Formats: sequence, structure tokens, C-alpha cells
Amino acid sequence: MKEFIKNNKYILIGIIVAFIVAITIIGGRGVIESSNKSYDVVLDYNELVAMAEQSDKDISWWLNEFKNEMGITKVGLSEENIMSLMEDVEIPVSGNLMGEITKQANWRDQYPSELVLELEKNGFDPYDVLIELDNSETSDFVLNAIKERLQPEMYFTVKSGDKGFAVLNGTSDVTLYTEKYKEMNSKNAGFMEKVDYNGSKLMYISLGFFPEKVEKIQAAGMEIVPRTLSYNGWNDQKYAKAVIAEYEKYHINPKYIIVGGEAVIGYDDGVETAEEYLDKKDVVIGLIENTTQLQNIMQYGVEDIAKANNYNTVRIFSVWNYIQNRYQYYGYPGAEEIENTLFRAVSERNIRVIYFKPVMEYKDLHTYVTDPTVYEKMFGNLETRLSKHDISFGDATIMANQQINPILKLILGFGCIFSGILLVDAFLSIKRKTKVVLAAVGFLGVIGAYLFLPNWIVLITSFSSAVIFGCIAVTLYTKLSKDFADSLSRDAKLTKIIMLAVMTLVLSVIVALIGGMFTAAPISSVNFMLEINTFRGVKAAQLLPMAYFVMAYLAYFGFESRKEKPGKLEFSDIKDMINTNVRVWMVLLAAVLGAVGAYYIIRTGHDSSIQVSSYEMLFRNKLEDYLIARPRSKEFLFAFPAIMLMVYTSIRGFKLWPIIFGLGGVIGVTSVINTFMHIRTPLYLGFFRTGYSLMLGIMVGVFGILIFDALYKGYLKYFKNRLESKGV
Repeated sequence: MKEFIKNNKYILIGIIVAFIVAITIIGGRGVIESSNKSYDVVLDYNELVAMAEQSDKDISWWLNEFKNEMGITKVGLSEENIMSLMEDVEIPVSGNLMGEITKQANWRDQYPSELVLELEKNGFDPYDVLIELDNSETSDFVLNAIKERLQPEMYFTVKSGDKGFAVLNGTSDVTLYTEKYKEMNSKNAGFMEKVDYNGSKLMYISLGFFPEKVEKIQAAGMEIVPRTLSYNGWNDQKYAKAVIAEYEKYHINPKYIIVGGEAVIGYDDGVETAEEYLDKKDVVIGLIENTTQLQNIMQYGVEDIAKANNYNTVRIFSVWNYIQNRYQYYGYPGAEEIENTLFRAVSERNIRVIYFKPVMEYKDLHTYVTDPTVYEKMFGNLETRLSKHDISFGDATIMANQQINPILKLILGFGCIFSGILLVDAFLSIKRKTKVVLAAVGFLGVIGAYLFLPNWIVLITSFSSAVIFGCIAVTLYTKLSKDFADSLSRDAKLTKIIMLAVMTLVLSVIVALIGGMFTAAPISSVNFMLEINTFRGVKAAQLLPMAYFVMAYLAYFGFESRKEKPGKLEFSDIKDMINTNVRVWMVLLAAVLGAVGAYYIIRTGHDSSIQVSSYEMLFRNKLEDYLIARPRSKEFLFAFPAIMLMVYTSIRGFKLWPIIFGLGGVIGVTSVINTFMHIRTPLYLGFFRTGYSLMLGIMVGVFGILIFDALYKGYLKYFKNRLESKGV
């Protein structure tokens, strides 16, 4: 150890300095996270209405129930559009594409002559939308909204008695189509692919609020969070000003804006109108998390406004349809799994607004749960569980804007270079001059990258740190396993082996934690914490150390022949491995290990195609109930015990088992680093999660060693000795 420190003292000093910088950055992030401790709930009005219609209570009763019994004070209300008006059976409105209307030969006979004349005069194409309004009240509402929001060249209107008509000038890029299907082509005696018109985005353009809906929400003493739908090409400054005037008409002063459609209001002319409104009214813009729980749905202009407003924004979790349907899921009697989903969103992913849609019956996308006690219990339990994390229910808190100083980023980059040199020196013989050259080249590369590729180098530094420290941790437990095997006899006391195995695991996890800090520090800015930007190299950072384990094992254990330079990778090691006689069991073992590795990598992340079993989810949920943070199952049930078993099997002189357990151990150390790659997850959860995994992993590892040792002794007593006595 003294020789190692002497030969690498400057490198170690550089790493220590960079680590101090990393801890400083991490500490600042921890302060920000500790002040972001309040979440809110916004109810979806349209789905509440649908639920009320299936119950014996009206919408006003349900609004008062959510407010008075559950403390929820905000309701998300979408402005009316042609589609929403058509879905209301009491409102005589219809809309259709001219391409569908003109399929009928006598279509002109079905409409007033005034409308037909205007169509002929202005011209039309299949993508235009014809809106029919059958009474004066509805005509006034829709036609006035169109005149207030759209430019004159985008439409024309016609009045015929009490009826009103509007034609919106559509284009193919706003038209909605059906899925492709095959139709018999009698002329060519074959099939041809076809699509039909299925509507237009123009039928979803916001036209304003119905006064009755606004009155019901405000009569219940609740605040309206508007959900305005905007679509490119139909979303200029005129449209935005009309929308804002609508808010002011009904005295709507929302705390949050949840953008609908494609963009913020007025985006065709830029974000200035929306930005000015948000700033003037002190409104927070929302970032809606994707269905895969990875990054946000970034409509046009949202990111621009977030950056311009000093990241005065909040992450929103929408209760998607598949989550609504988790009533009595996994065998629970009620909405427990929906509660679990909401709990994880708030506690683990910096979500601070829940956009809530009522619960639906299990395996039924049309029937709502109308028992109010289900909702009272769910929200009550959620508030209690989150209070253990010092997160309270109320207006959502906003995360302060932390950005990493460029000088500190540069130091972290230098620390990454030093760590990489230390890793190379751990398995290759490199001279001092070579280290100096590598450091100089690395420093120049880091400086150049920060000057010309400032965004990319942050991600590269973070990714490189994850890989390098994962490999250093692998090197550490591989080296210690070999050192213990060389210094102890094969029949060493089991208690001593267990103590050494525990020590090896603890040291390896500490190195991985240091790597986690180096990985997290460069990307601990608010844009990553809000998932406006994300770290994309998680799977690669787990896979590369697994490949590196082969080199580390060859460097310390060799391959069949006796090593000339223990601890260094030699050409003879690789030569022996390549020239070995491949046996069937080796191929089978490689296939099994490859399948396990592939399964592990594929299952990583929320966008994986592999579903977690019900039993595993129930086990995870139980851990969440009793612990501050759920430890990773793969760490404490498999990977951490594998590191301990590598130490044991190395000392006992096994040939194959140290390779298998060592490879399994890679999953553990990379998983620890992976925990801190998820910047949206609060730091304290990462430390608790790793601590729990380490404690449980040690217990499982000790149990595994005892079982393995008992089997080994049984083998020696009952099998090996008998085979040797028979001359086998």
C-alpha cells in the first residue's frame, strides 16, 4: 500500500481535490432538495363529470367531497372545443371534414344555399372542417370564439336563421387519419392499402370556457388550473391574447399552467406573450412526466420559458389510463397500487403536482370507482407516508435554480482523468513519464471540450466517472480476493473468511459511492433534476465494467499458467485464454451468463419491455412500507453476496466459482453508481437505499457462505474422498 501511494501520490491528491469539489456540489444540491418539500393535487374536471354520471351524486357534490374531506382545492379545466361540444349530447354541434361530407353525391342538398354559395365562392378542399351549430346560443359561443382567436383568412362563417356554420381552412398536416387497412381492388384483383379521415386537430382548438362549469368549480371554493389546447399554425399572438382574456373574464389566477396540445399559447409568434403572462401573474409552468417515467413531454416553448424564467417550473405526474386501471391490482383490496405509484412519483422523482383522474375498475376502462371512501383512504395514506419524508400536502414548492460553476466542472473533468490513469495503472505496467503524458493529453482534451462542447463534456465526464469507478471497484474486490487466496491456507477459519469478505464488500461499496458522487456532481444542476435534460448512458455504464472484469480477473488470477507479474495484465494471459480448448460446459456456461446479463441490462429502466412479476412488486412495496428507501433487490439478494462469495471461493481454491461470483458482483457496484445517475431522485434516498442494501447484502452473503461451506464440506466428506479411494 505504501508503495502504491508513493507511486501515485500526485494522482491521488488530484482525485481527492476533485472529490472535495464533487461533495461541495452535492451538498448544495442537498440543500435545494431539502427545501422542495410540498406537493399538490389537481383534479381533472372532465373525468370527474364522467365519474359523477356513473354515481348517484352530481359533480357539485363530488367537488365538495374532494375539497372538504381530502383538502384538494384545484381543478384542471379544459376549454371547450368542437370535439368536447360534440360529445355533450345536450349541445347541438357537429363537425366533419369536407373530404367526408363530399363523398355523398347530394351533399349540397343537405345544407342551406347560403352555406353552399360561400363554399363555392371561397373554395374548399378535403382537409377543411365544416362546423354545424343548430341553435343561436351555441352559434354565438362558437362563432364569437373563432372570430376572437383566429385570423380572418383561416375561416369563414355563415348564419342561416338560428343555425350557424363555420368552415376552418385545414391542411393535410393537421388532419387525423385512421390506421392503414387493406381493401379489395376489383380492377387489379388484389388488395390495396387505404386510410380514412378520422378528424382534424382543428376540432380540438380551445374556444373558451362554458360559464356553467366555471361557476360550479368556483362555487365549491376551488381554483381552476386551465388546460388550453394549442396547435401550431393556429396559435399566434391573437389566439394567446384571447385565451388570456378568457382567464381574466372569469378571474382565473392559476398557480400552475399545464400546457395542452402542441405548444404554449402564442408559440407561432414566439413565447413572449406566454412568458409575459406567467411572469406578470407569477404562474408556474408545468413539466408533464412521460408515460415511461423518463424525461418530460416537452411541448413547443415549454423548455424556452422554463430557462427564461430561471427554471420557475414544477414537475407534474399525470395519472395515465393504465394507472387509473390499477384498482385491486396485485391482489390489493382497493387503490393501494395507485397510491404506491403516486408515492413513488413524489418521493423519488421530484414530482410536485399530481394531475389526478378518478380510479377505474380493474380490467375495465369505462367503469369508475364511485365509493368516496376509496379516495379518502388513498389520499390520506399518501399524505401520511410522504410526511415520513418531510413532504407535506399544499401548494407545490419550486426547486431553486442550481447551475454548476464552469471552473468546478473543469476540476471534475481533471479528476476523471486522474481516476482513469489510476485504473489503467491497476492492471497495466505504465511508467511515471507515461502517466504524465496521459495526464497532459487528458487535461488538454478536457479544456478543449469545455470550450467547444460544453454540454456534451458534462455528460461525458459523468459517464466516464461511472465507468471508471465501477471498474476500480471491480479491480479492488478482484485484487483482495486474490491477495487473501495467496496469504491464507485453503482450510482457513470460516469466521476469518467471513470477516474478510465483509470488509471487501464494504470497501467496494465505498469506492462505488465515491464513483456515484463523481457521476452525480457534473449533472446536479436543476435542468437535470427536473429532467429537462437526462443522463442517457446508464446501461452502457453497467455493461462496460462487466466486460472489464475479464481483464481484471486475468490480471490478478491469470489463465491456467503461473503469472510472472501478479496484478498486471500480460500477453500470456490473453494468449492462454484464446488458445484454451473449448469444452461443451464452457459454451453452456457462457450462454447462461450471457442470457442472465442480457436480462439484467434489458430489465434496467422504466422503459423496459420485461414486466416485473406480481410477487416481486408486492415484495418491493413491503420494503417501501417499512424502510425510508427501498433497497435494490439485485444488490442485496445477489450482487453483494456474490462479492463475499468470490472472496470465500478464492480462498478455498475454487477455479470456476470466483469467476461466476466476481461477474455477479459487478452488478452490485455498478448498481450503486447507477443509483446516483438518477438525478431526479433525492440524494438522501440514494444513501439510504445503498445503506439498506449493504446491511441486508452482508446478512444474505454470510448466509450464502455458510450454505456454500456446508455443501463444500459435504462434498469433501461424502463424494471426493470416496471417488479418490476408488481410484477415480
